[in-house]
Amino acid sequence: MSPMTSNVISLQDVLWSVQGRTVLEIGALKVSAGERIALVGPNGAGKSTLLRLIAGAISPTHGTLNVLDRSPSRSQSGRARRVWRREVGQVFQGLHLVARLSALDNVCIGALGRLSGWRTWLRLYPHGITQQACEALQGVGLLGHKDTRADRLSGGERQKVAIARLLLQQPRLILADEPTAALDPAAAVEVCRMLVQAASGATLLTVVHNTSLLPLIADRVIGLRQGRIAFDLPVGDVEDRALLALYQTDCSRPSDQFRVAFSVRSEAPMQETTR
Repeated sequence: MSPMTSNVISLQDVLWSVQGRTVLEIGALKVSAGERIALVGPNGAGKSTLLRLIAGAISPTHGTLNVLDRSPSRSQSGRARRVWRREVGQVFQGLHLVARLSALDNVCIGALGRLSGWRTWLRLYPHGITQQACEALQGVGLLGHKDTRADRLSGGERQKVAIARLLLQQPRLILADEPTAALDPAAAVEVCRMLVQAASGATLLTVVHNTSLLPLIADRVIGLRQGRIAFDLPVGDVEDRALLALYQTDCSRPSDQFRVAFSVRSEAPMQETTR
């Protein structure tokens, strides 16, 4: 891992709007090296938007955003993009695996930030990279599927391939957008533990849908509501009532129209009821 600065992420007076409508408004936010942060909140709260801003997929309408000592931008030079690919690992809901490629080839993609030239286009990876990719697949229990196409793997297996790719990449910052979406409770717990292991020594930001997983994946929880930070607390200080208030709609009553299973004190995942 590369040396890390004390503040991996810094936002000041950041605003992102679309057609005059404010989607996200963050007065100040700092993330230190090595922190594990979970972003929680209802649909439309701005969780994925914040992750996209940090990833450089979109640019702030107003304000200052600094990530890994630079301002992320889609217009970065070729060299800057390679550095960015090496230092920032991302796990999306869609995973961004190449369906027609094998699990091994998809993991090798994690090394692209360290490689350049025509060999990467032809997937002619150095033997050392291939060996590391095999070790990463073994680490997530999928070495036996290394030659299986990604589109023939189960959802949980594809998530593990994405995590193995992170193990090979060794980024300084990992951004994960609902990495346990559509997984059963046991698979979700396993993926959370593997993701934290992959993030050892790195900073991890995860959008979490099932709040019962918070103790497994975070030491700090940021609650977003209507594009703003509602609370920013250590995971042990997050109370059920704060989560209920975060997800509560303005017109519903918490006792009957809105019910959801919250538990931030147990490592056993709970199924969320349909909201």
